[in-house]
Amino acid sequence: MTATAENRIDPWLYRRTCGRFGTGVTVITTRLAGRVHGMTANAFMSVSLQPPLVLVSINRRAKMCQLLEHTGRYAVSILREDQKDLALHFAGRPREGLTISFGERCGLPVLEGALGHVVARVVQRVDAGDHVLFIGEVEHMESREGPPLLFYGGRFETLAEAAREAGSEGHRGDGGE
Repeated sequence: MTATAENRIDPWLYRRTCGRFGTGVTVITTRLAGRVHGMTANAFMSVSLQPPLVLVSINRRAKMCQLLEHTGRYAVSILREDQKDLALHFAGRPREGLTISFGERCGLPVLEGALGHVVARVVQRVDAGDHVLFIGEVEHMESREGPPLLFYGGRFETLAEAAREAGSEGHRGDGGE
């Protein structure tokens, strides 16, 4: 983005508009010196089938950014709709009395009961504005059926909640209609 374009884009409108793209919710984990570290992220995607690559986007100020630089590996737990408390916990808003059950896949911690797990080894790091993109080659993955937790409109929601909200907004646009 050029300096001119950057000055023209209202940050609130940018966040609101991008928030209309519903995403799944994940917890990214790694282990350093025997200690588990995790953070909630919705910026996760598949990149390539051959070789199997995934990507996580991490704010460069986040502790996880420095951890991934050091460890070079990460795990992704794709959350179920009933795991909102885990999403909040790893987003820095812990819930009192929350039980966190970690399993292990290929030497990395994962959240038990998640819809899916991906373990990846960082093969490329890309600076992207205030974030760093960590592209990882998949070492392990697994999935199970169930309803996902979503991030939509700046909130964690279920599929049903997101559909109700989208329906209540109608088909209006915010572009001067």
